[in-house]
Amino acid sequence: MTIRARAFSHPSTRSLLGLATLVAFVGTAGSLYFSLGLGLVPCELCWYQRILLYPLTVVLGVATLEDRPTVVRTVLPLSGLGLVVAAYHVLLQIDPVIGSTCSVGGGCAAVLYPMAGGLLTIPRLSLLAFVLVTGLSAVVWYDRP
Repeated sequence: MTIRARAFSHPSTRSLLGLATLVAFVGTAGSLYFSLGLGLVPCELCWYQRILLYPLTVVLGVATLEDRPTVVRTVLPLSGLGLVVAAYHVLLQIDPVIGSTCSVGGGCAAVLYPMAGGLLTIPRLSLLAFVLVTGLSAVVWYDRP
């Protein structure tokens, strides 16, 4: 009697896509909590990052369920652009002298956890989410069968 393995195209692909989905979902839920739960008003750059992150939750979720590693062709442009916008936002937060279309002193610059020495702000959390989604997607791209 032999036991058949599950018919996945590549075992690690689904795990990586699932992890990327979780990151995108947590980022989406977190941004909604900051604006709806805490009443923080998103700046223009925050809106751009949301526009790039929110669809990733759905796209990655469906790709995880269907085990479609080719979804990275859709994910990488969105997450890569989000990474650039988030990095620029963090740069503005570090050095507001360079100018901005957003109010860096507004809700997005609020320090979330003083115990972390003021390191965890909304733009930095967004950057972390985009780095993780982009990195996981790049691994799927590189590791695809």
